[in-house]
Amino acid sequence: MNRSDLASQASVHIDVTAEPIDAAAILDFVADPSAGATVLFSGTVRDHSEGREGVTHLEYEAYEGVVVDKIGEVVSQAMEQWPILRVAAVHRTGSLGVGEPAVMVAVSTAHRNDAFPACKFVIDELKRSVPIWKKEHWPGGAEWVREDLHHQKTDDR
Repeated sequence: MNRSDLASQASVHIDVTAEPIDAAAILDFVADPSAGATVLFSGTVRDHSEGREGVTHLEYEAYEGVVVDKIGEVVSQAMEQWPILRVAAVHRTGSLGVGEPAVMVAVSTAHRNDAFPACKFVIDELKRSVPIWKKEHWPGGAEWVREDLHHQKTDDR
């Protein structure tokens, strides 16, 4: 799904932004009178990562010009697999403090048995395949983290 395809789909909202993510606006977007289920995933910055305590903040960068289309491909795959009514996927860029939402995915479907796996698919594939990079900061250091490797390592938790 390319950018022009996305623009023509009123049921899809994709954004990569330096602005804070508004959960209420995302839930409003995916609201649909035919929906019996809405699932919202919110990924937030935490104060630790695997093997490291004291994370103070994260820094996200995205490959502009490619990232929205890549998220669109993920959303398109989900829409082929589940009867999604509306979907939103929004990811932050820039510096984010502990507790701030870094990514939100919301999916509405007629039934929960479709909404949960569809939402999980979108966030998992977004983390695995979309060119967004994360740098963890802690007192005395910082390190770029490969989300795709971390995702694969922790997928079955």
